[in-house]
Amino acid sequence: MQCDMSNKTVLVTGAGKGIGRAIALAFAQSGARVAINDHEIPEDLSELLGQCTEAADEAIFCQADVSQADAVAEMVAQVSDELGTIDVLVNNAGISRPKPFLELTEADWNQTLDINLKSVFLCSQQVLPAMQEKGEGCIINIASELGYLGRAEFAPYTASKGGIITLTRSLAREFAPTIRINAIAPGPCDTEMLHSEINTPEQMEQELDIPMQRFGKPEEIAATAVFLASEHAGFYCGDVLSPNGGSLMR
Repeated sequence: MQCDMSNKTVLVTGAGKGIGRAIALAFAQSGARVAINDHEIPEDLSELLGQCTEAADEAIFCQADVSQADAVAEMVAQVSDELGTIDVLVNNAGISRPKPFLELTEADWNQTLDINLKSVFLCSQQVLPAMQEKGEGCIINIASELGYLGRAEFAPYTASKGGIITLTRSLAREFAPTIRINAIAPGPCDTEMLHSEINTPEQMEQELDIPMQRFGKPEEIAATAVFLASEHAGFYCGDVLSPNGGSLMR
């Protein structure tokens, strides 16, 4: 199935590495103009932009803390000025800081909820007016299967991801039919974030029941994002797709 995103402007938050990076590259390979956001400049930014522009006409980097309203407004303005009105927003920015619940501080809680959930609110609120004016648009929010399952010592993370799932459904109801809003809830993927949370891949595979007997690849999540943004997903509204290798069957 070919998903042609030519003449589309796509903003991906938290796209300096991991799943976000793979999503940005996948949209570029589908012909989109891509805006890559992260809170800090990736060491290999030139390489990343080069990979994007090999396939697409344009790609830019936007350094911004998406948990801050002013920074989000400036970022959206930059993308609109340089690449045109945003057609697709992928809210991917997120952090995971495992800690026993009774050791959590208010700062721990606020930081995770601000980056993971508040950023979805701020970015979506900034892009929706232009999408409404244009009469079309697409927002894809990156949640997690842990937003359904929960996990010990991951309370802020799982709360934020569960919040993303229900926020997605609320926004989908409010802005349909002209703007399609859906989410992706990946299972465990082979990323830097995953490996920072465990000692060995074998440990995680032992802890989680994954019938496919492997971790997901960021590229597999990226393909799901491109599909949801394409015309092939025109009847998806408020849905949550969960590529997870069978670890969560709903």
